[in-house]
Amino acid sequence: MISLLLFIVAAPAVPASSIDTAWSVLEYGVKESSSDRRAKAIRALGRLKDNRRAQKLVEPALKDSTTDVRVEAAAALGRMHAVSAAPKLKEALKDNEISVVLSAADALYELKDPAAYDVYYAVLTGRRKSTQGLLQTQLAMLRNRKALEKLAFETGIGFVPFGSIGYEAWKRLTSNDSALVKAAAALKLAQDPDAESERALVNACDEDDWQVRAAAAQAIAQRGNRKLLSVLTPLFNDSNDAVRYESAASAIWLYHHPHRLSRGKTTDLHRLKTRDPVRSGGMSRE
Repeated sequence: MISLLLFIVAAPAVPASSIDTAWSVLEYGVKESSSDRRAKAIRALGRLKDNRRAQKLVEPALKDSTTDVRVEAAAALGRMHAVSAAPKLKEALKDNEISVVLSAADALYELKDPAAYDVYYAVLTGRRKSTQGLLQTQLAMLRNRKALEKLAFETGIGFVPFGSIGYEAWKRLTSNDSALVKAAAALKLAQDPDAESERALVNACDEDDWQVRAAAAQAIAQRGNRKLLSVLTPLFNDSNDAVRYESAASAIWLYHHPHRLSRGKTTDLHRLKTRDPVRSGGMSRE
């Protein structure tokens, strides 16, 4: 222990000039002519949480001419917990590129800003929840299956619903990339107290894609509304084994951990569309 303390005391301090050089490297990086290098510099700056100087370098990149750089800028601001950047991130929700919109939504979600939920609702349902939601042109893209499949690749690992298994593993589990995006949106809606989002999740339990059904079951459990147990129980007989297991585990969790989100009304199940009570045998939607 003594030798360790002596080593620490004897260790030379990092000269201030080295830190100045480090900032110069990053400042040069965000102005590089290569968009790839700009994106890498922005991504690195995202590691500097609660650092105003880093935030000032990242924010202008939300207006970069290259989509990938704008995506990285939004993601970096979320990782930095740059709360004061929320207005700029909300402006980024109007971007012409959906990948930028989703990256900005993810950042707002990290900042606990409810504006993110409007985007996730639109991704899951293809509809706007409010007049402040996505533009009609953006909604049209979300309704296009091929566009969603392309979006799944563009957003990459930053928008993977089952992060614990990784993007490549998820890709091997499904050949339907549009399901990747919708499932991720369903999981993000778990924390939205708005009753409209709750109804969207209930309806998502009847989606054709098993990935969306499984994600909806998880999200419903996280919401803590025990009245929704009746929505999960039909999924115990789902044609897909992953949905059966996820819905069963979700029901157990919900039974033992009920709670209420802070605002919004609970879902009136009688107003929802009638769902097939048993999804087994016959037609498989795996």
